[in-house]
Amino acid sequence: MDAADWDRRYEGAELLWTAEPNRFLVAEVADLPPGRALDLACGEGRNAVWLAERGWQVVGVDFSPVGLNKAKALARARGVAASQIDWVLADLTQGDGGWEPEPPGFDLVAWMYFHPSPEVRRAILGRAVAALAPGGTILIVAHHLDNLEHGWGGPPYPEILLVPEVVAAELSDLGATIEKAETVLRPPREDKQEGERAAIDALIRARRTL
Repeated sequence: MDAADWDRRYEGAELLWTAEPNRFLVAEVADLPPGRALDLACGEGRNAVWLAERGWQVVGVDFSPVGLNKAKALARARGVAASQIDWVLADLTQGDGGWEPEPPGFDLVAWMYFHPSPEVRRAILGRAVAALAPGGTILIVAHHLDNLEHGWGGPPYPEILLVPEVVAAELSDLGATIEKAETVLRPPREDKQEGERAAIDALIRARRTL
């Protein structure tokens, strides 16, 4: 899906997703002191806003202007100061990884349900790790390949779904130290249909050591 496709998905007045942050982001960031955070493919901004509310200085990047407008509205509604989040309109999938953060030195890079092609993913991973300060954390949570047959939701394209061990190996090649590479489950939605299964996600957490 390109930016125009996402604009159409986001065009309604209501949030496409919940305003609450991702459960795995909350759990994994709880032990980190607030610093500078980069939220890649931030969409409607729920994770970026949550981080800002907890004292992080955030850069949120997305290629959908409609999504970013809703993110800004969410931040205002939650009382987050405009100076706390820098919203950047950019396509991360272009060229060899697209937009590059300046300056680098982020304490956290959040990659939440962002599914580029494997080639583009590797290029963006390189930029993401380079954007980290020494000791900084990258957290990746996305739909697992197993979700296609055994879970619910997510893209129906196996080539863009993640396997934790594969992404962990790619991060290791970039000099990151792997802290977690796990398969995790999300319970069915509150409005689930009878027999609906849990979603299967990949969670990878790594630290820049170089």
